[in-house]
Amino acid sequence: MLTRIEDVLYDQCLLRKDLPILVGVSGGPDSLCLIHLLAQLGFKCLIAHVNHGLRIEAGAEARHVGGLANQLGFPFVSVEVDVRAYANRENLSIEEAARNLRYQFLFAQAIGTGAQAVAVGHTADDQVETVLMHLLRGSGLAGLKGMLFRSLPTQWSDEVPLVRPLLGTWRGQVMDYLDKYGYSPSIDPSNQELDFYRNRLRHVLLPFLENFNPHVRQNVWRTAEILREDDLIVKEVVERAWEACVLLKGTNYLVFSLDNLRHQPIGLQRYLFRKGIVLVRPNYRGLDFDTLQRALDFIDSPTRTRQIDLANGLRLILEEDRLILAGGEADLPVSDWPQLAGGTSGIFEMPGDFHLLEGWLFKGTLEPAIPESLKENFYNLDPYLVCIDSQGLMLPLTVRHRQPGDRMTPLGMGGHSIKLSDLMINLKMPKRARSGWPLVCGVREKDGCEEILWIPGYRQSHSYRITDKTHQILRLQLLKIRSK
Repeated sequence: MLTRIEDVLYDQCLLRKDLPILVGVSGGPDSLCLIHLLAQLGFKCLIAHVNHGLRIEAGAEARHVGGLANQLGFPFVSVEVDVRAYANRENLSIEEAARNLRYQFLFAQAIGTGAQAVAVGHTADDQVETVLMHLLRGSGLAGLKGMLFRSLPTQWSDEVPLVRPLLGTWRGQVMDYLDKYGYSPSIDPSNQELDFYRNRLRHVLLPFLENFNPHVRQNVWRTAEILREDDLIVKEVVERAWEACVLLKGTNYLVFSLDNLRHQPIGLQRYLFRKGIVLVRPNYRGLDFDTLQRALDFIDSPTRTRQIDLANGLRLILEEDRLILAGGEADLPVSDWPQLAGGTSGIFEMPGDFHLLEGWLFKGTLEPAIPESLKENFYNLDPYLVCIDSQGLMLPLTVRHRQPGDRMTPLGMGGHSIKLSDLMINLKMPKRARSGWPLVCGVREKDGCEEILWIPGYRQSHSYRITDKTHQILRLQLLKIRSK
């Protein structure tokens, strides 16, 4: 067993003998076996114990582990936590609360002491139970592959891995090893209580399944190993799709190319959403099939508002050809759109330039309505270029924000006007961009009233469209000047 575990420590867990390992030791059979094996093999260890305070024996078990550490010559650190109070405060089960507090402590100690890894005593039996739990709750490949010998990053650290050297060792082998060396582990009586989900699976479901196949545990473990290898292949495909679909990653948000995302197979879309959710919400443990399906349904049939609340404070937002996955606290960027600084307006001289935020720039010229200019206007497909008939307009123009009561007579509506707010909705202008979107306006000579001439990127005014009677053209262009 020593030789096999040593190979696992080097080949699967990628550990070194010259750096310390922080080992979580409860005093039970599995962790007791692990720390003894590491000592036998000459690894440097720091033993850490978490007293969950759930049983009267907990204090004696902490002292027992401390004595073991002293016997093996390893440093020892322990902490007592109030699991019940934490569970109530965070609305978690006792199992989940204990797990969170335990790993928070282990990783904090590992980071603080410079340990190369956190090692725990999960066995092959634990792997089988974990895979069955995921299967019963509903899971894809990510859950059915079970736990890994080495996990990095984890929800607790991006730098310190979590390793499980006994993941290929059965509990029976653990007990035989302890008997051989005369160790008496602490036995947690709560492991027999059927109130806990994992205990029911261990003591009720698995024995029942063994009536159908005596080798069900070995078969489930082997299946997890196969799926773990398959998962490596899938990850390569996902990474290629990720590069093609993710346009931007910011603090608490991701921006996907909607077209590229839609062109991926449905299964791959699920993987991309799963990866995105994990990146934006690394501590979220409620990710399930229904959450991923809601995301798929949304990009297939967007809501009228073009956004939904997904889960755990996450939103999906459709903006033009982009899909944003964001936490509610995310400060989403606006640099991809032309934006006017809050509360400002300005004079747009002809010819001349007018600067906006983030390198956006208006350029304006006055040109005679020669055939070449008229032809350019007729074939223009650039939403940020417009030709306007200057007849009847007073120069200079102005650039401003929208204002309450604004209306426009957009080209394509036969001369009818519409509330600007309704027009922006109809044009599917991103909601958070509307207040800062620059409007090019002019004053009519006949009555001195202002008229919106152009919403860059969307619509120009019907009243000042180019016709065969146009003599002079206002040629306006909006550019994004890239910084050097």
